[in-house]
Amino acid sequence: TQQANYLFNATTRHDNMSLAEQAANTDFPVQSIPFGVFSADGKGPRCGTRIGNYAVDLSAVKDIFSGPALGGKASVFDEPTLNSFMGLGRPAWKEAREALQKLFSENKPDDDKVKDAVFPVDSVTMQMPAKIGDYTDFYSSREHATNLGKLFRPNGNPLLPNWLHIPVGYHGRASSVVVSGTPIRRPRGQTCPDPEKPPIFGPCKLLDFELEMGFFTGPGNKLGDPISVENAQDSIFGLVLLNDWSARDIQKWEYVPLGPFLGPPIITIEALQPFILPNVPQDPTHLPYLKHADNFNFDIVTKSNFKEVYWSIRQQLILHSNTGCNIFPGDLMGTSWPEEGSFGSMLEISWRGTKPVDVGNGWEPQRNPRQDDHLLTKVSTDWLLKGNPFQCLAAWQHVVDAICTIL
Repeated sequence: TQQANYLFNATTRHDNMSLAEQAANTDFPVQSIPFGVFSADGKGPRCGTRIGNYAVDLSAVKDIFSGPALGGKASVFDEPTLNSFMGLGRPAWKEAREALQKLFSENKPDDDKVKDAVFPVDSVTMQMPAKIGDYTDFYSSREHATNLGKLFRPNGNPLLPNWLHIPVGYHGRASSVVVSGTPIRRPRGQTCPDPEKPPIFGPCKLLDFELEMGFFTGPGNKLGDPISVENAQDSIFGLVLLNDWSARDIQKWEYVPLGPFLGPPIITIEALQPFILPNVPQDPTHLPYLKHADNFNFDIVTKSNFKEVYWSIRQQLILHSNTGCNIFPGDLMGTSWPEEGSFGSMLEISWRGTKPVDVGNGWEPQRNPRQDDHLLTKVSTDWLLKGNPFQCLAAWQHVVDAICTIL
Protein backbone atom coordinates (compact mmCIF):
# COMPACT_ATOMS: atom_id res chain seq x y z
CA THR A 1 0.00 0.00 0.00
CA GLN A 2 0.98 3.64 -0.26
CA GLN A 3 1.22 3.88 3.49
CA ALA A 4 3.66 0.98 3.67
CA ASN A 5 6.17 2.97 1.63
CA TYR A 6 6.19 5.58 4.35
CA LEU A 7 6.76 3.26 7.30
CA PHE A 8 10.11 2.43 8.84
CA ASN A 9 11.25 -1.20 8.48
CA ALA A 10 11.07 -1.78 12.21
CA THR A 11 9.62 -5.06 13.44
CA THR A 12 10.50 -4.82 17.13
CA ARG A 13 10.43 -2.10 19.75
CA HIS A 14 12.97 -1.58 22.48
CA ASP A 15 14.33 1.18 24.65
CA ASN A 16 16.98 2.23 22.14
CA MET A 17 14.47 3.10 19.44
CA SER A 18 13.60 6.68 18.65
CA LEU A 19 10.03 7.88 18.89
CA ALA A 20 9.77 7.68 15.10
CA GLU A 21 11.02 4.08 15.01
CA GLN A 22 8.65 3.02 17.78
CA ALA A 23 5.75 4.58 15.90
CA ALA A 24 6.58 2.97 12.56
CA ASN A 25 3.86 0.31 12.58
CA THR A 26 1.22 2.27 14.42
CA ASP A 27 -1.66 4.37 13.08
CA PHE A 28 0.40 7.49 13.76
CA PRO A 29 3.84 7.13 12.13
CA VAL A 30 6.22 10.03 11.72
CA GLN A 31 4.63 10.84 8.35
CA SER A 32 1.30 11.62 9.99
CA ILE A 33 1.96 14.43 12.54
CA PRO A 34 -1.67 15.33 13.26
CA PHE A 35 -2.51 18.37 15.36
CA GLY A 36 -4.97 18.59 18.20
CA VAL A 37 -5.50 19.89 21.72
CA PHE A 38 -5.39 17.77 24.88
CA SER A 39 -5.18 18.10 28.64
CA ALA A 40 -3.14 15.96 31.04
CA ASP A 41 -1.76 15.93 34.59
CA GLY A 42 -4.68 17.98 35.83
CA LYS A 43 -3.60 20.96 33.74
CA GLY A 44 -5.55 22.84 31.10
CA PRO A 45 -5.68 22.37 27.34
CA ARG A 46 -2.45 22.55 25.37
CA CYS A 47 -1.65 22.26 21.67
CA GLY A 48 -0.28 18.86 20.76
CA THR A 49 0.50 16.22 18.22
CA ARG A 50 0.73 12.47 18.32
CA ILE A 51 3.54 10.09 17.48
CA GLY A 52 2.78 6.38 17.89
CA ASN A 53 1.31 5.84 21.33
CA TYR A 54 2.37 9.21 22.72
CA ALA A 55 0.69 12.60 22.80
CA VAL A 56 3.22 15.44 22.65
CA ASP A 57 2.85 18.85 24.28
CA LEU A 58 4.05 21.34 21.65
CA SER A 59 4.55 24.14 24.16
CA ALA A 60 7.15 21.99 25.91
CA VAL A 61 9.26 21.64 22.73
CA LYS A 62 8.58 25.04 21.17
CA ASP A 63 12.30 25.88 21.05
CA ILE A 64 12.60 23.62 17.98
CA PHE A 65 10.37 25.95 15.96
CA SER A 66 12.97 28.51 14.93
CA GLY A 67 12.79 28.54 11.12
CA PRO A 68 11.83 31.46 8.87
CA ALA A 69 8.07 30.84 9.16
CA LEU A 70 7.83 30.02 12.87
CA GLY A 71 10.81 31.83 14.35
CA GLY A 72 9.59 34.28 16.99
CA LYS A 73 6.05 32.92 16.67
CA ALA A 74 6.30 29.63 18.58
CA SER A 75 4.21 31.14 21.37
CA VAL A 76 1.19 30.06 19.31
CA PHE A 77 1.69 26.66 20.91
CA ASP A 78 1.20 28.14 24.38
CA GLU A 79 -2.42 28.84 23.53
CA PRO A 80 -5.33 26.52 24.40
CA THR A 81 -6.47 26.22 20.76
CA LEU A 82 -4.82 25.88 17.35
CA ASN A 83 -6.43 28.99 15.84
CA SER A 84 -3.30 31.16 15.91
CA PHE A 85 -1.17 28.36 14.45
CA MET A 86 -3.78 27.77 11.74
CA GLY A 87 -3.64 31.47 10.92
CA LEU A 88 0.12 31.41 10.22
CA GLY A 89 -0.37 29.64 6.90
CA ARG A 90 1.04 26.74 4.94
CA PRO A 91 4.76 27.58 5.24
CA ALA A 92 4.44 27.49 9.05
CA TRP A 93 2.45 24.25 9.00
CA LYS A 94 5.06 22.58 6.80
CA GLU A 95 7.93 23.90 8.90
CA ALA A 96 6.31 22.59 12.09
CA ARG A 97 5.87 19.13 10.57
CA GLU A 98 9.48 18.97 9.46
CA ALA A 99 10.81 20.14 12.84
CA LEU A 100 8.71 17.55 14.66
CA GLN A 101 9.74 14.76 12.30
CA LYS A 102 13.38 15.60 12.99
CA LEU A 103 12.76 15.73 16.75
CA PHE A 104 10.99 12.36 16.79
CA SER A 105 13.63 10.73 14.58
CA GLU A 106 16.47 11.82 16.86
CA ASN A 107 15.02 11.28 20.34
CA LYS A 108 13.73 8.45 22.50
CA PRO A 109 10.77 9.02 24.83
CA ASP A 110 13.01 9.39 27.90
CA ASP A 111 15.56 11.75 26.32
CA ASP A 112 15.90 15.09 28.08
CA LYS A 113 14.67 17.03 25.07
CA VAL A 114 11.25 15.35 25.00
CA LYS A 115 10.65 13.52 28.28
CA ASP A 116 8.62 16.37 29.80
CA ALA A 117 6.55 16.72 26.62
CA VAL A 118 5.38 13.15 25.97
CA PHE A 119 2.34 11.52 27.55
CA PRO A 120 0.92 8.03 27.00
CA VAL A 121 -2.22 8.57 24.92
CA ASP A 122 -4.40 6.75 27.44
CA SER A 123 -3.49 9.37 30.05
CA VAL A 124 -4.73 12.41 28.12
CA THR A 125 -8.16 13.90 27.47
CA MET A 126 -8.94 15.34 24.06
CA GLN A 127 -10.27 18.90 23.88
CA MET A 128 -11.68 21.06 21.09
CA PRO A 129 -8.83 21.75 18.65
CA ALA A 130 -10.05 25.22 17.72
CA LYS A 131 -12.48 27.91 18.71
CA ILE A 132 -14.86 27.49 15.80
CA GLY A 133 -16.35 30.74 14.60
CA ASP A 134 -18.51 29.27 11.85
CA TYR A 135 -19.61 25.84 10.70
CA THR A 136 -20.91 24.99 7.22
CA ASP A 137 -22.40 21.63 6.31
CA PHE A 138 -22.03 20.79 2.62
CA TYR A 139 -24.05 18.31 0.61
CA SER A 140 -21.25 17.26 -1.74
CA SER A 141 -21.72 13.50 -2.10
CA ARG A 142 -23.80 12.65 -5.15
CA GLU A 143 -24.74 9.27 -3.71
CA HIS A 144 -25.91 10.78 -0.41
CA ALA A 145 -27.83 13.58 -2.15
CA THR A 146 -29.47 11.05 -4.48
CA ASN A 147 -30.46 8.75 -1.61
CA LEU A 148 -32.04 11.59 0.36
CA GLY A 149 -33.73 12.92 -2.77
CA LYS A 150 -35.37 9.55 -3.32
CA LEU A 151 -36.51 9.49 0.30
CA PHE A 152 -37.94 13.01 0.39
CA ARG A 153 -39.06 13.30 -3.24
CA PRO A 154 -39.97 9.73 -4.27
CA ASN A 155 -41.90 10.91 -7.33
CA GLY A 156 -39.49 13.60 -8.47
CA ASN A 157 -35.90 14.08 -9.57
CA PRO A 158 -33.65 13.05 -6.64
CA LEU A 159 -31.19 15.86 -7.46
CA LEU A 160 -32.51 19.40 -7.51
CA PRO A 161 -31.54 21.51 -10.55
CA ASN A 162 -28.76 23.44 -8.80
CA TRP A 163 -26.93 20.42 -7.32
CA LEU A 164 -24.74 19.64 -10.34
CA HIS A 165 -23.74 23.29 -10.73
CA ILE A 166 -22.68 24.36 -7.21
CA PRO A 167 -21.64 22.62 -3.98
CA VAL A 168 -24.79 23.11 -1.91
CA GLY A 169 -24.33 23.84 1.79
CA TYR A 170 -26.04 25.43 4.77
CA HIS A 171 -24.73 27.36 7.74
CA GLY A 172 -24.93 25.59 11.11
CA ARG A 173 -24.56 26.60 14.73
CA ALA A 174 -20.89 26.30 15.70
CA SER A 175 -21.80 26.32 19.41
CA SER A 176 -22.98 22.71 19.18
CA VAL A 177 -19.72 21.32 17.81
CA VAL A 178 -18.26 19.21 20.64
CA VAL A 179 -15.58 16.59 21.28
CA SER A 180 -16.50 12.94 20.81
CA GLY A 181 -17.84 11.41 24.00
CA THR A 182 -19.65 14.55 25.12
CA PRO A 183 -23.19 13.64 26.29
CA ILE A 184 -25.84 14.81 23.85
CA ARG A 185 -29.40 15.29 25.10
CA ARG A 186 -32.08 14.05 22.77
CA PRO A 187 -33.39 17.29 21.24
CA ARG A 188 -36.95 18.42 21.75
CA GLY A 189 -38.81 20.49 19.25
CA GLN A 190 -41.87 21.05 17.15
CA THR A 191 -42.86 18.40 14.64
CA CYS A 192 -45.85 17.80 12.41
CA PRO A 193 -46.27 14.03 11.99
CA ASP A 194 -49.81 14.45 10.66
CA PRO A 195 -50.13 17.24 8.07
CA GLU A 196 -53.87 17.31 8.69
CA LYS A 197 -53.37 18.21 12.38
CA PRO A 198 -51.59 21.02 14.25
CA PRO A 199 -47.90 20.52 15.12
CA ILE A 200 -46.85 19.02 18.44
CA PHE A 201 -43.90 19.59 20.78
CA GLY A 202 -41.82 16.73 22.17
CA PRO A 203 -38.61 14.67 21.92
CA CYS A 204 -37.11 13.82 18.54
CA LYS A 205 -38.19 10.41 17.26
CA LEU A 206 -35.93 10.34 14.20
CA LEU A 207 -32.47 11.14 15.55
CA ASP A 208 -29.96 10.53 12.76
CA PHE A 209 -26.19 10.51 12.61
CA GLU A 210 -24.05 10.83 9.52
CA LEU A 211 -20.43 10.12 8.66
CA GLU A 212 -18.80 13.30 7.38
CA MET A 213 -15.35 14.56 6.47
CA GLY A 214 -14.61 18.01 7.79
CA PHE A 215 -11.86 20.48 7.10
CA PHE A 216 -10.53 23.35 9.17
CA THR A 217 -9.56 26.60 7.52
CA GLY A 218 -6.32 28.53 7.89
CA PRO A 219 -5.65 32.08 6.71
CA GLY A 220 -8.86 33.48 5.37
CA ASN A 221 -9.81 36.52 3.35
CA LYS A 222 -10.95 40.06 3.92
CA LEU A 223 -14.66 40.80 3.80
CA GLY A 224 -15.61 41.31 0.15
CA ASP A 225 -12.45 39.67 -1.20
CA PRO A 226 -13.23 36.12 -2.47
CA ILE A 227 -10.70 33.28 -2.29
CA SER A 228 -9.69 32.09 -5.76
CA VAL A 229 -9.83 28.46 -6.77
CA GLU A 230 -6.10 28.62 -7.58
CA ASN A 231 -5.25 29.61 -3.99
CA ALA A 232 -7.94 27.77 -2.07
CA GLN A 233 -5.63 24.96 -0.91
CA ASP A 234 -3.53 27.49 1.01
CA SER A 235 -6.55 28.25 3.19
CA ILE A 236 -7.24 24.59 4.09
CA PHE A 237 -5.41 23.51 7.25
CA GLY A 238 -6.41 19.86 7.42
CA LEU A 239 -9.10 17.18 7.56
CA VAL A 240 -11.01 15.69 10.47
CA LEU A 241 -13.78 13.11 10.86
CA LEU A 242 -17.20 14.38 11.91
CA ASN A 243 -20.25 12.63 13.27
CA ASP A 244 -23.11 14.90 12.22
CA TRP A 245 -26.28 14.54 14.30
CA SER A 246 -29.64 15.58 12.85
CA ALA A 247 -33.10 15.65 14.41
CA ARG A 248 -34.75 14.63 11.17
CA ASP A 249 -38.39 14.98 12.18
CA ILE A 250 -37.74 18.38 13.76
CA GLN A 251 -35.58 19.31 10.78
CA LYS A 252 -38.38 18.43 8.39
CA TRP A 253 -40.70 20.90 10.13
CA GLU A 254 -38.29 23.57 11.37
CA TYR A 255 -35.22 22.76 9.24
CA VAL A 256 -32.93 23.18 12.22
CA PRO A 257 -30.72 20.08 12.51
CA LEU A 258 -28.65 19.38 15.55
CA GLY A 259 -25.01 20.39 15.20
CA PRO A 260 -22.17 18.00 14.39
CA PHE A 261 -20.05 15.87 16.62
CA LEU A 262 -16.26 16.31 16.39
CA GLY A 263 -13.91 13.33 16.71
CA PRO A 264 -10.24 12.78 15.85
CA PRO A 265 -7.29 15.17 15.63
CA ILE A 266 -6.62 17.10 12.43
CA ILE A 267 -4.55 15.48 9.68
CA THR A 268 -2.96 18.26 7.67
CA ILE A 269 -3.20 18.52 3.90
CA GLU A 270 0.59 18.20 3.79
CA ALA A 271 0.40 14.74 5.39
CA LEU A 272 -2.23 13.67 2.86
CA GLN A 273 -0.21 14.63 -0.24
CA PRO A 274 0.76 10.98 -1.00
CA PHE A 275 -2.93 10.07 -1.09
CA ILE A 276 -4.16 12.66 -3.61
CA LEU A 277 -6.23 11.14 -6.43
CA PRO A 278 -7.90 12.47 -9.59
CA ASN A 279 -10.97 14.61 -9.13
CA VAL A 280 -14.37 13.07 -9.81
CA PRO A 281 -15.49 13.85 -13.39
CA GLN A 282 -18.14 16.56 -13.23
CA ASP A 283 -20.89 16.86 -15.82
CA PRO A 284 -22.20 19.35 -16.81
CA THR A 285 -19.14 21.56 -16.97
CA HIS A 286 -19.47 24.30 -14.44
CA LEU A 287 -18.49 27.93 -14.36
CA PRO A 288 -14.78 28.88 -14.47
CA TYR A 289 -14.60 30.19 -10.89
CA LEU A 290 -15.22 26.64 -9.62
CA LYS A 291 -12.79 24.83 -11.94
CA HIS A 292 -9.39 23.52 -10.86
CA ALA A 293 -7.38 21.24 -13.13
CA ASP A 294 -5.01 19.89 -10.46
CA ASN A 295 -6.21 16.91 -8.42
CA PHE A 296 -7.55 17.50 -4.93
CA ASN A 297 -9.48 14.39 -3.90
CA PHE A 298 -8.05 11.99 -1.33
CA ASP A 299 -7.84 8.22 -0.90
CA ILE A 300 -9.34 8.02 2.60
CA VAL A 301 -11.08 4.71 3.16
CA THR A 302 -13.86 3.49 5.39
CA LYS A 303 -16.43 1.19 3.86
CA SER A 304 -16.77 4.19 1.61
CA ASN A 305 -13.99 6.32 0.13
CA PHE A 306 -13.56 10.09 0.24
CA LYS A 307 -12.16 9.98 -3.31
CA GLU A 308 -15.76 9.63 -4.51
CA VAL A 309 -16.93 13.00 -3.17
CA TYR A 310 -18.34 14.93 -6.14
CA TRP A 311 -17.43 18.48 -5.08
CA SER A 312 -13.84 18.86 -3.82
CA ILE A 313 -13.13 20.67 -0.57
CA ARG A 314 -11.50 23.45 -2.61
CA GLN A 315 -14.75 23.96 -4.50
CA GLN A 316 -16.67 23.95 -1.21
CA LEU A 317 -14.42 26.69 0.15
CA ILE A 318 -14.75 28.72 -3.06
CA LEU A 319 -18.54 28.55 -2.93
CA HIS A 320 -18.44 29.72 0.68
CA SER A 321 -16.30 32.77 -0.08
CA ASN A 322 -17.31 33.75 -3.61
CA THR A 323 -19.82 36.34 -2.37
CA GLY A 324 -17.04 37.95 -0.33
CA CYS A 325 -17.94 36.14 2.90
CA ASN A 326 -14.83 36.24 5.06
CA ILE A 327 -13.25 33.03 6.36
CA PHE A 328 -11.30 32.89 9.63
CA PRO A 329 -8.69 30.45 10.97
CA GLY A 330 -10.48 27.60 12.70
CA ASP A 331 -13.73 27.73 10.75
CA LEU A 332 -15.07 24.24 10.12
CA MET A 333 -16.75 22.83 7.02
CA GLY A 334 -17.94 19.29 6.45
CA THR A 335 -19.65 17.02 3.95
CA SER A 336 -21.02 13.50 3.73
CA TRP A 337 -19.09 11.11 1.49
CA PRO A 338 -20.67 7.68 0.76
CA GLU A 339 -19.58 6.14 -2.52
CA GLU A 340 -21.86 4.45 -5.04
CA GLY A 341 -23.86 1.65 -3.48
CA SER A 342 -23.13 2.69 0.12
CA PHE A 343 -24.81 4.83 2.76
CA GLY A 344 -23.56 7.71 4.87
CA SER A 345 -26.26 8.08 7.52
CA MET A 346 -28.72 6.10 9.62
CA LEU A 347 -31.48 7.80 7.65
CA GLU A 348 -30.24 6.01 4.53
CA ILE A 349 -29.35 2.71 6.22
CA SER A 350 -32.85 2.46 7.71
CA TRP A 351 -34.39 4.01 4.58
CA ARG A 352 -36.17 6.67 6.62
CA GLY A 353 -37.09 4.22 9.36
CA THR A 354 -38.74 1.63 7.10
CA LYS A 355 -35.96 -0.97 7.46
CA PRO A 356 -34.83 -2.42 10.81
CA VAL A 357 -31.28 -1.64 11.94
CA ASP A 358 -30.23 -3.59 15.04
CA VAL A 359 -27.45 -1.65 16.80
CA GLY A 360 -27.18 -4.16 19.65
CA ASN A 361 -29.34 -6.02 22.15
CA GLY A 362 -32.24 -6.04 19.72
CA TRP A 363 -32.63 -2.26 19.77
CA GLU A 364 -33.80 -0.73 16.50
CA PRO A 365 -33.48 3.02 17.27
CA GLN A 366 -35.33 4.29 14.21
CA ARG A 367 -38.40 2.24 15.12
CA ASN A 368 -38.09 2.36 18.89
CA PRO A 369 -36.44 5.62 19.94
CA ARG A 370 -35.44 5.37 23.59
CA GLN A 371 -35.43 8.41 25.74
CA ASP A 372 -34.11 9.49 29.13
CA ASP A 373 -33.09 6.13 30.61
CA HIS A 374 -31.42 4.50 27.63
CA LEU A 375 -28.06 5.02 26.00
CA LEU A 376 -26.58 4.57 22.57
CA THR A 377 -22.94 3.84 23.35
CA LYS A 378 -21.59 1.76 20.49
CA VAL A 379 -22.29 1.50 16.79
CA SER A 380 -20.37 -0.73 14.40
CA THR A 381 -16.84 0.62 14.29
CA ASP A 382 -16.29 -1.27 11.04
CA TRP A 383 -18.98 0.83 9.37
CA LEU A 384 -17.17 4.09 10.09
CA LEU A 385 -13.49 3.26 10.40
CA LYS A 386 -11.80 0.69 8.21
CA GLY A 387 -8.59 1.02 6.25
CA ASN A 388 -5.90 3.58 5.55
CA PRO A 389 -4.38 6.17 5.24
CA PHE A 390 -3.40 6.27 8.88
CA GLN A 391 -6.41 4.08 9.69
CA CYS A 392 -8.77 6.66 8.20
CA LEU A 393 -7.45 9.52 10.32
CA ALA A 394 -7.57 7.15 13.31
CA ALA A 395 -8.95 8.87 16.37
CA TRP A 396 -7.01 9.70 19.51
CA GLN A 397 -10.29 8.54 20.99
CA HIS A 398 -11.91 6.11 18.57
CA VAL A 399 -14.72 8.12 17.12
CA VAL A 400 -17.38 5.47 17.49
CA ASP A 401 -16.03 3.15 20.19
CA ALA A 402 -18.15 5.22 22.55
CA ILE A 403 -19.89 7.26 19.93
CA CYS A 404 -22.11 9.25 22.23
CA THR A 405 -24.53 9.20 25.08
CA ILE A 406 -28.10 10.20 24.38
CA LEU A 407 -29.76 11.30 27.62
